[in-house]
Amino acid sequence: MSGVAAAVDNLPPKQPLVGDLKTDTKACGTGEEKAYVGGAPRLSAVLYDPVEDDRPGEVTMVKGEYEVWWTGPDGVEQRLTHTMPGMPSGYRQPWQVPDGIPANTVVSWHVRAFDGTAYSPWSSEGDGTVCEFVYDDEAPQKATIEALDYPPDAWSVDGVGVYGHFTVDSPSDDVVAYDYNFIGGPYGSARPDRLGGSVSISFMPDRTGPQALTVMAVDRAGHRSAASRYDFFVQRGRAPVAHWTLADPAGSAGAGAETGTAARAGSGVTFGAQAPQGTALASTATLDGSSHGYLTPDAPAVADPRRTFAVGAWVRPAQTDRNMTVASQDAGESASFALGLRTRDGAPTWSFTVGGAQLTGGAPETGEWAHLLGVYDAETGRARLYVNGHQAGAEVQASPAAAAGAFQLGRVRDGQGHHDRWHGELGDVRVYDRVVVPAEATELSARKPRLLGHWSLETAADGTSPELYGGTPLRLGPGAAIHRGPDGSCLPDIDPDCPSIPYALVGDGHLTLDGESAYAATDGPVVDTSDSFTLGVVVRLADAEPAHPMTVLSQAGEHTDAFRVRYQPSAHAWQLVMPQRDEQGAPESVVAQTAMADGGEGQGHRIAVVYDDATDKITLYLDGQATIDSTADLPDGWHSSGPLQVGRAHTGDGWGEYLHGDVDEVQAFSGALAGHDISQLGWGTEPCLCW
Repeated sequence: MSGVAAAVDNLPPKQPLVGDLKTDTKACGTGEEKAYVGGAPRLSAVLYDPVEDDRPGEVTMVKGEYEVWWTGPDGVEQRLTHTMPGMPSGYRQPWQVPDGIPANTVVSWHVRAFDGTAYSPWSSEGDGTVCEFVYDDEAPQKATIEALDYPPDAWSVDGVGVYGHFTVDSPSDDVVAYDYNFIGGPYGSARPDRLGGSVSISFMPDRTGPQALTVMAVDRAGHRSAASRYDFFVQRGRAPVAHWTLADPAGSAGAGAETGTAARAGSGVTFGAQAPQGTALASTATLDGSSHGYLTPDAPAVADPRRTFAVGAWVRPAQTDRNMTVASQDAGESASFALGLRTRDGAPTWSFTVGGAQLTGGAPETGEWAHLLGVYDAETGRARLYVNGHQAGAEVQASPAAAAGAFQLGRVRDGQGHHDRWHGELGDVRVYDRVVVPAEATELSARKPRLLGHWSLETAADGTSPELYGGTPLRLGPGAAIHRGPDGSCLPDIDPDCPSIPYALVGDGHLTLDGESAYAATDGPVVDTSDSFTLGVVVRLADAEPAHPMTVLSQAGEHTDAFRVRYQPSAHAWQLVMPQRDEQGAPESVVAQTAMADGGEGQGHRIAVVYDDATDKITLYLDGQATIDSTADLPDGWHSSGPLQVGRAHTGDGWGEYLHGDVDEVQAFSGALAGHDISQLGWGTEPCLCW
């Protein structure tokens, strides 16, 4: 078709560019590149008029003229044309092709622009091209799923941390992708190498129990098949291939193996050392950092370092000012991997080295327990490091050495000998031939909190209120008393002679403090403030507008409190204050939660303090809840030697911040309680600590 003559002062619209043409969302293509659609498509093009035709204050309008054609089964060509109403220059102009386009037939189209005076060339003219599409009216057939690693006749399969592979195919020859999902993830789409081909989908279970793969085949037109489903049941993760608890009796010449080969010990190894609290370990081994401080089974623990493996241990360094190795495996005159401690720019960090790749993270502290776990995933070629159950940094690509020499504890091979020897304690060394998944890393590093004391404050005798299980009591200072609630012998609402006695905060009684000199205290420290601990208390302030800060719990060192939990009237908030050193005026880590003072009304607040030495975090909970502002960093908690105080804190050289109000249900634990356990504090019972 030829364009109409243009006015002398008018330029014709620009020829539509192929790159600006779309069939639905697909680019213009022809031949093997033509688009396949699942119905009558929406054609669109961006149309332009030359800027020279622009008039001040006017919007240049351009109309798109579409033409569609195909050859019917009788050999007769069919054509459809449509002219758009017009849109501003530079806009995309869509046209919905009417229904009735024949299925499985190549349909061609092009477009040109009209400015009311002149036409542009067709988009197919010159260097342009005709666009083609095919309307496909059939969905692909259901996909087939095969899994040699997960045979259909097996009730359960191996297992958490072990990859399985599924082969997915379809009888339809126009499939371009397979959309898949597993229960709880992952989800994805796998594309075959050729049209209608099969794909392999890998899967690593991260939990035991029932599992299913669901797949839908997707064809060129975007049709999805009906879903195919493959059900299977995942077993628990395989046990370690090598395991040394290092809890052997003092004087042992080597370490017995729970799994694998016993390890001989050098003369610098001493058994019977302290174990991390809250774990199942009874004791650990001390390595003195000398050339004799090592253990080895004289055989590989990882049969082929190029395949998936994981290695972990409980560790406590006696120093952090030099490189030290927890575990490694020889590979000729070097090591295929090494787990340990490294110094970088004078600062210590945990590390996991695989081949030439090194991961680092966390902050080792002298005399502090940590759980380390290094994982190499051969399926992805990536390595990860976990410190105390948390992934440290990003995973890295790694290429382990092929050689498999002797496994080493406490040293690493470098050149002609072993170096970077461990000084400190080691325990519960485990080696796996699979991926240890994040939930397992958390479980391996878990330290179950232990109840240190529970003071229900129900009664007092001879100036003391007993600990619920016979432990150290709280001694009541001047002005402190136990209030007993009504005993139920009469009902004030019915008997006018029955005295009206306020109920206790929890149970039958609570501690009442006068705000002047009253307090209660143990004879010595209750929690180790240099390690993880948890404290819970129920408190109700007697004043609606307290005149000064009031402390409900504190425990002191020589010069200041290691922590104090107080109400700060100026901020209308409960605060947790932890000085970073045992010095008056030392910098403090402070977190807070807003709450109005009680004024003697209501059931008070349930407050909990959690210090997690593994993550170097302190958290203040108010009525079972924590916020972003109620958590702070505390890199190195220090050990306090003073008694637990209820109702007062150190101020200068003496005591102050006396609390005016009621206190109940003081509970203390070694270890950091999880959030779901915090909500159980302050109700007269212990949290279940169901690990």
